[in-house]
Amino acid sequence: MDKSSLAGVLLAVGGILAGLLLEGGNLGQILQPTAAMIVLGGTIGAVMLQFPLFTVVTAFKRLVEVFWAPANDPREVITRLVQYAQQARKEGIVSLDKEVQTLTEPFMKKSLMLAVDGTEPQELRHMMELELDNQAEHEEHIPQVFESAGGFAPTIGIIGAVLGLIQVMQHLDNIEEVGRGIAVAFVATVYGVGSANLLFLPAAGKLKIRVRQEQVRREMMLEGVVSILEGMNPRMLETKLLGYLAEHVRSAKT
Repeated sequence: MDKSSLAGVLLAVGGILAGLLLEGGNLGQILQPTAAMIVLGGTIGAVMLQFPLFTVVTAFKRLVEVFWAPANDPREVITRLVQYAQQARKEGIVSLDKEVQTLTEPFMKKSLMLAVDGTEPQELRHMMELELDNQAEHEEHIPQVFESAGGFAPTIGIIGAVLGLIQVMQHLDNIEEVGRGIAVAFVATVYGVGSANLLFLPAAGKLKIRVRQEQVRREMMLEGVVSILEGMNPRMLETKLLGYLAEHVRSAKT
């Protein structure tokens, strides 16, 4: 559980609702299913028009990472790579073939498999850096989905408000209905601005951090495997990889 994300949501939503209640309002004034349908439906539709369906679905699946960070401890990666380096120095790089079969991390497995197969260090680095670049380009679209949603939502909210005002204009003969209708119409604007600034844009920012952490983790794997293939001393390898860990931990604490 990401305590920062949870506390942030509770503080933001709680502060807004407390302010509403202190001003004499009530929750029923902002609970308008029609306005929510217009804003969310319009926003998601616009996002789907901008991005491929697969990217949109993947982005919403990864929305859970805003509150629950993936359990990928980089220290475990360093420990494993140092163990591989020790084994390779004692028994040779080919001895790691049996370790490849037990790996579940695709990037690590592919890198180590190429090393065991006798790929030259420079060629291995080139091949896996190409894969890193392709993965990074795809993963960067994930936060962009929510950044776009944060841009569309306020405008869709204004559209919802205008639609509500159109309906209000049809009841100008009843001043009470006009006042009530105007209040309801502007709820759509609240939904649009609120969802953009309390959900979509903050989620995009947190997912950028998650994506970068995963990229650093894979870069660390590649550097470790290439260093093992070049015969680097295990202690030197550990020191080298800890340089990646500093950036990873600093991002995780954000």
